[in-house]
Amino acid sequence: MNLNKVQLIGRLTRDPEIRTTPSGQTVATIGIATNRTWMDKAGQKQEKSEFHNIVIWGRLAEIAGQYLTKGQEAYFEGRLETRSYTGKDGIEKKVTDIVAENMQMGSRAQGSQQNAGSYQPRPTQQAAPAQASRPTPVQEEAIPTINLDEESDEVRLEDVPF
Repeated sequence: MNLNKVQLIGRLTRDPEIRTTPSGQTVATIGIATNRTWMDKAGQKQEKSEFHNIVIWGRLAEIAGQYLTKGQEAYFEGRLETRSYTGKDGIEKKVTDIVAENMQMGSRAQGSQQNAGSYQPRPTQQAAPAQASRPTPVQEEAIPTINLDEESDEVRLEDVPF
């Protein structure tokens, strides 16, 4: 059995870059940062950030390009894919990307220029009709966090539903 699955929750490091392939397929590239914190042996809090490249195809790429912005929190689910290319220096290089198949938008960055609670798409390359309808405001929902260090109850057999 084989499994290639990735789940990431992080903040966008830049606005999505949207392109269209010669065949007409839309592709978005997104950078996100994830953080990990822990206590070292001396009791000092440590933190490390990891940076990831996300690639999204099709309609999901269009949605990401319209609604995601730098600093926004987002969830991505997909698979790892490694590609190789020849750099400007003539040396072959390899890069591992996450090809996203599912995405959920999270809270916007603190101090975001856009109004909280409503999504307003950024202008796209296509000209919009003169009398375009405005998007319906969407109530922004807080993403719950789970701190496993605070969980003290153990799973009991009678709590399992199957």
